[in-house]
Amino acid sequence: MDFPQPLVRGVLVRRYKRFFADVVLDDGTEVTAHCPNPGAMLGLNTPGLPAWLSKSDDPKRKLAHTLELVEADGGLVGINTLHPNRIVAEALAAGAIPEVAGYATHRREVRYGANSRVDFLLEHPDRAPCWLEVKNCHLRRAGTLAEFPDCVAARSLKHLRELTAMVEAGERAVMLFVIQRTDCDVFAACAELDPAYARGLEQAAADGVEVLAYRCAITPERVTLADRIPWRDAARG
Repeated sequence: MDFPQPLVRGVLVRRYKRFFADVVLDDGTEVTAHCPNPGAMLGLNTPGLPAWLSKSDDPKRKLAHTLELVEADGGLVGINTLHPNRIVAEALAAGAIPEVAGYATHRREVRYGANSRVDFLLEHPDRAPCWLEVKNCHLRRAGTLAEFPDCVAARSLKHLRELTAMVEAGERAVMLFVIQRTDCDVFAACAELDPAYARGLEQAAADGVEVLAYRCAITPERVTLADRIPWRDAARG
């Protein structure tokens, strides 16, 4: 996924009310940017972190700038939770996710479950449908471990149950975590911050939902899916 225009660099002043971030740009201008991330952003909202913003020319937008990347722990981290679906869509079109390659069509936002929409429905006339849910992951607290979620994620737990129902119906279901970091080489559910989700992910996997974790390659010009990293299931060690 290429950014449509070069990002502008600055320093994060504060992130507040979940969806706002004040940033001082390198030219000294202070702007308020949209922060497209409803999570806690632990470790990524510290004042003083280098930040990269996109800018829209749409005059109807209330805030022209959007916070896209921050630099933390020596590397770039993508904080825009809208991007993983775009990144995955490009990877699917390129056949870059071997575990879900070979489907004839990829449909987005298909209704399923209890008033939900799955991120992707992969279909082929000779194969069972594959229901693919995508989650953004950018939490790293220690070592090279990526964790999800960074706060209580009741809606994400609901999605796990809906994926499980698809498996029970004889179809395929995949939970894909897109890690918008380059410094992690293993993934785990964060039982400390949301024990219910951690238990739910283990149960879903036991019931047949496939769990995939892919990290990204990130530059100020683009974010792309890179390679798969292992999932550390607490039930299996």
